[in-house]
Amino acid sequence: MADVNMTLEMVQASQVGMKAIGAGLAVGLTGVGTGVAEMGIGAAAVGAIAENKDFFGLGLLFTVIPETIVIFGLVIALLLLF
Repeated sequence: MADVNMTLEMVQASQVGMKAIGAGLAVGLTGVGTGVAEMGIGAAAVGAIAENKDFFGLGLLFTVIPETIVIFGLVIALLLLF
């Protein structure tokens, strides 16, 4: 009978661990994806702003858009944990 309770505790601990791993992957992989997306966008925005300063607002907007992906990853992580 003690083995059954021990097994149930182990399963519950495993489920909590898997939720934590999923939450970490959700935030981590969206962060990596955002970094890859901003790599090209940032270089293009700086080049456009260097040529014409009127593109500053547009370049800033295009640089900020991929960062919303991390917010979505954070929301998914919080949904998994709570």
